[in-house]
Amino acid sequence: MGKQNSKLKPEVLDDLRTNTDFSDRELQEWYKGFLQDCPSGHLTVEEFKKIYGNFFPYGDASKFAEHVFRTFDANNDSTIDFREFIIALSVTSRGALENKLKWAFSMYDLDGNGYISRQEMLEIVQAIYKMVGTVMKMPEDESTPEKRTEKIFRQMDRNCDGKLSLPEFIEGAKSDPSIVRLLQCDPSGVGAQEPSA
Repeated sequence: MGKQNSKLKPEVLDDLRTNTDFSDRELQEWYKGFLQDCPSGHLTVEEFKKIYGNFFPYGDASKFAEHVFRTFDANNDSTIDFREFIIALSVTSRGALENKLKWAFSMYDLDGNGYISRQEMLEIVQAIYKMVGTVMKMPEDESTPEKRTEKIFRQMDRNCDGKLSLPEFIEGAKSDPSIVRLLQCDPSGVGAQEPSA
């Protein structure tokens, strides 16, 4: 049948061990699952949107999934291979806060110019609102994507130049946990930022 080998080669495993926070066993398990879902070894944007949409059944996750896909697709070849997938997953699920914020910044910086404009932030926030649908009740000052974008900019744009640099983004998020909540795209994570006793 020509079934693809579901074991990672030793040199690939070495590379992934160096570039992720997953154990060898976890990497092998993720690889096996990846090949089950993507026998070709590559995930297209349409396949990704379908999978991502399963996590947000009450909203439309397609636009947000496109932004996540673009950020996962490190070599810009319009597909995600296992290496791109597992490295991005490692950063987003197990990475240090600063690395997660750098990853998020690259997703929000749509044109890749090193800054997040109000329009770029608004586009992502609109996609988040579409994705979570009516499941989340927003405070009045975040009741629309426009209000939420303005609130983020008021708190983060330290030099008031109408755009966020990476240092402003990281400093703003680190100094105020509510900003991290504003940026989060996981509805189950809202309110989960309680400090531990």
